[in-house]
Amino acid sequence: MRYACAPAPISAEIRKVHQFTVFAVNTPAQHAFAEHLAEPRPYLELPSFDQAKRDLFVAGLASTPFRTLACEETYFVLADYSQVSDLSEDEFAKLVVEYGVASIPVSVFYYEPVDHQVVRFYFAKQDSTLNEALTRLAAL
Repeated sequence: MRYACAPAPISAEIRKVHQFTVFAVNTPAQHAFAEHLAEPRPYLELPSFDQAKRDLFVAGLASTPFRTLACEETYFVLADYSQVSDLSEDEFAKLVVEYGVASIPVSVFYYEPVDHQVVRFYFAKQDSTLNEALTRLAAL
């Protein structure tokens, strides 16, 4: 969520810009999207493409102490790392970066501080990148 504080006349102009940038698509983007939809194969094959990436990453994590949580219709895998470390989610995410892999602590999505020992990994990457990440995560 974004916020802006301004005098009423400027705030009114900000709302106009917001209206036309958030709730309307610009003409070039509409033409590009229409052209993209003219060839259905890429978007019809996308679910199986994404599933293959998810399956590769989840299968790789299965040979590690990470325990994956059910996550459907997303580009992310949630992984419980409680068998890997006792660190907090924030500290664990920093540790993972030291191994060259990015993760997001799930606790950042909660209003109240929560530590489930779960991090989120993005798997919409090349297979070689995913395999390298899996090798690095196995080294933790």
